[in-house]
Amino acid sequence: MQPQRAPISRDELPQDLLARHAADILRSPGMDVERRCIQHGDTTVFQHSVAVTLRCVAIAQALAVPVSERDLVRGALLHDYFLYDWHVPDPSHRLHGFRHPFFARMNAERDFGLTPIQRDMVVHHMFPLVPAPPHCREAWILTLADKCVASHETAHGFALKASRLAGWVGNKVGLAGGGDRA
Repeated sequence: MQPQRAPISRDELPQDLLARHAADILRSPGMDVERRCIQHGDTTVFQHSVAVTLRCVAIAQALAVPVSERDLVRGALLHDYFLYDWHVPDPSHRLHGFRHPFFARMNAERDFGLTPIQRDMVVHHMFPLVPAPPHCREAWILTLADKCVASHETAHGFALKASRLAGWVGNKVGLAGGGDRA
């Protein structure tokens, strides 16, 4: 059976769709794990997942492409539901970029069940790093949204590190404190 697909009205607020279609996920113990794990820079996996979900809705609205609204929201929110901190040295975290979609699918399937669209979204969102492309439009939208949000978070993390380093260097060479520059 084909999913019901329609363009998402531009009058819909992405955060309202998130609350409507994924309140159970947002309240789950797995999301508590995501709140404690860093994804990119200083962004948690939870913050990343929510930002990607909101971006997916915004992209679908901007393109006026027919989508399964519920699948888009739930699949996007669960795309990184791997439930571990990949920054912690552990042999099971090796090749995280390649393997985490499959851990996320397994966990999401166990905790919430997945539709075929949601499964495609979770498993294929790392294309082209993982060379199997998405099969549905919702997964393509997620792939684009995830790259946009991850790039922003990573750049922000680099900027924070550069700012901290500049402050540290400034303190070491006596530039802190705003003295005369004339």
